[in-house]
Amino acid sequence: MSASQSLSVRAQMYLRERRRLGFQLRSMGHALRSFTCYADRLQPRRPVTLELMAEWARHDRGHSTDPRTWARRLKILCPFMRWLQQIEPRTEVPDDASFGRIGERVAPHIYSEQEIAELVTAAGRLAPALRGATYATLFGLIASTGLRVSEAVRLCNTDVDLKTGVLTVRRTKFHKSRHVPLHPSTLEPLRQYRRLA
Repeated sequence: MSASQSLSVRAQMYLRERRRLGFQLRSMGHALRSFTCYADRLQPRRPVTLELMAEWARHDRGHSTDPRTWARRLKILCPFMRWLQQIEPRTEVPDDASFGRIGERVAPHIYSEQEIAELVTAAGRLAPALRGATYATLFGLIASTGLRVSEAVRLCNTDVDLKTGVLTVRRTKFHKSRHVPLHPSTLEPLRQYRRLA
């Protein structure tokens, strides 16, 4: 490690560079700040080793004893370590063998039309009435448009044009906006919700 730059400074350089390319890196940014503070405190200005990263991964705030949690924490560090290795060749990069495989992502459940209808109906029964209407409308909108949950919950009243039947989804992935056409069957429930809210 250069005598003039701490690991924290290198991490800030890396995050700035990646964010300029359009990546948000919220969870990675948090993990890198945590790791670099830990590393700078224990081994200032020394090459990063697998041993140091593994020690950090085992000491999460939740005090997890699950090796899969540790492996996920290590995996977050990998892109930064590969980048750092270009500057400091003695940097070690973790692999799947450190704590074992993380595990495969579970196959998503595809809801049938009947399940969606039952979910919307059950949500509509929640109390108070506005809460029920909000969840029923939210679930119906997600099912009929394919919006991500994060996109749907960030919608504002001005993003919904009921005359033309178009939603404007602002600043989605990679900071882009897009227009989503609404199916005619979706318009009346949205009008009812707008009157209620």
